[in-house]
Amino acid sequence: NPIPEDSFPSTVVAVINVRDRDSGENGEVSCKIDGNLPFRLETSSENSYKLVIASALDRENVSAYNITITAADRGRPALWSSAELVLEV
Repeated sequence: NPIPEDSFPSTVVAVINVRDRDSGENGEVSCKIDGNLPFRLETSSENSYKLVIASALDRENVSAYNITITAADRGRPALWSSAELVLEV
């Protein structure tokens, strides 16, 4: 579903669940989004993050966002995976 252009900052638009079956540091995962986007990730619980609107959206400037979310563990070497979300305004 598209995100309304008049959505307020801090509106949750997605919940991302992450999982690493390793133990210790190898099982601790953090997520980030790439690029300069009007969204941010907030920790929701131990294994989930909320993607929230960080600033006002303007459909006339950008009608869709490709958001790459990267999850990495704390192992050495760190293992990571990424996924892309497409959000339409």
